[in-house]
Amino acid sequence: MSYDSDIFVPTREVVETEEILRLKSFFVDEFRREPKFYVRVPGRVNIIGEHIDYCGYPVLPMAIQKNIILAVTPTDDGILQLKNFQDSYKPFKCPIDSFKIEQPEGRGPEWHNYFLCGVRGAVDEMASNGVGQTKGLMVAVSGNIPPASGLSSSSALVSAACLATMYANGQPLQKQLLATISATSERYIGTQGGGMDQAIAFLARQGCAQYIEWSPLRATSVSLPSQALFLIANSLTEANKAATSSFNQRVVECRLGCRLLAKMTGRTDWRDIQQFAHLQELLNYTLDEMETLTADCLSKELYTREDLFAEFQVDSEEFEEYLLTPNTRKSQIFKLRQRALHVVREANRVVKFREAAQNGDMDKLGELMRASHESLRHLYECSHSNLNDLVDLVARPGASARLTGAGWGGCIVALCNSIDQCDNAMHELRKYFAQRPDSEGRNFDDLVFITDPQGGSEILLNTT
Repeated sequence: MSYDSDIFVPTREVVETEEILRLKSFFVDEFRREPKFYVRVPGRVNIIGEHIDYCGYPVLPMAIQKNIILAVTPTDDGILQLKNFQDSYKPFKCPIDSFKIEQPEGRGPEWHNYFLCGVRGAVDEMASNGVGQTKGLMVAVSGNIPPASGLSSSSALVSAACLATMYANGQPLQKQLLATISATSERYIGTQGGGMDQAIAFLARQGCAQYIEWSPLRATSVSLPSQALFLIANSLTEANKAATSSFNQRVVECRLGCRLLAKMTGRTDWRDIQQFAHLQELLNYTLDEMETLTADCLSKELYTREDLFAEFQVDSEEFEEYLLTPNTRKSQIFKLRQRALHVVREANRVVKFREAAQNGDMDKLGELMRASHESLRHLYECSHSNLNDLVDLVARPGASARLTGAGWGGCIVALCNSIDQCDNAMHELRKYFAQRPDSEGRNFDDLVFITDPQGGSEILLNTT
């Protein structure tokens, strides 16, 4: 089954769970009134297809049980007021249609800047549709997605902000549009992501992973083998992709590699070709042919700035202005071959994973996940020693695992083929975390949990 923009975000009456009641009480204490509605946006785990969405290739994520939840009341004063249930996050207040999204260097943005990205995207969309005054919002934020864990806490917050702003102002709630606005607006924070996190937030369906394609954005449900269990384990190494240039460096290396291949294959429009999937389409190549092209043409292990000046026939100023991003303009070395080989091989793994899932071939699924991690570790160089340790640990009882999310920390996702195998992997992880000083005082169930595919974002009405 596939579906796209003709499906709207559902609206239903809220069930006052313990989590909702806590957030409601917090909202009332802070704002002296009840929330009008709630927004729930799930986190996600990417089963396979890492660092290829921004290269134009399909990915295969699923939504998980952990969520970001907002309690919201619209106002007529044009002011955005944010309060976070976690007191370590400072409150924030500003005019809803006039604010600055900060991009501090050397550290991650303040939490409210992610919310502002979603608001900015919604406000800009409404302005383009001729909407005048934007309603203010009183918002209380809660959630149980671990921050900087690779489970899309930041993108869930961006998406929740966009959805809340659009709904409060009576705008159409098309899932495809919301996902596109949220993905585009998150780039205000400086991260050149591809849109997977926002797409699964809105297009997820209960019980299925989603094969997500781009241009146009669409999702096709993929049923996983009935015996498949997915175990998530947190490395306790925070991975904030907006805090450093590492993520954008990989994006730039992919764009440069793509453009160089386009130029080397005689494309005069090489400057306009930034995604490997686009180039593949223009060349009418298979993924195997793209891999051969990459291996043959991107021959250097390291490309210097001077190498690329010569290859592209540009000077330093043009190179920095048009081919790099603001936080990569000082980069001196570029690994085009390694990044490109990962991308085209990973895209091939996604295709094969989907086929294996449909055939119920658990051995093939595990093989593909292991190969994905090795590629991310050695070719994309975005793993971390703690992630590698977790992957090795769960392999002892036979589970197959890979890092999930951007990398450099965060979580692994492990595929288990039985409850016994999952229990044995949990046992290995429990012993491991018992020896980690930084896990002291942490609830093991927050560090390691089993998940299955969940539904997408919701608006829940407070009718009391």
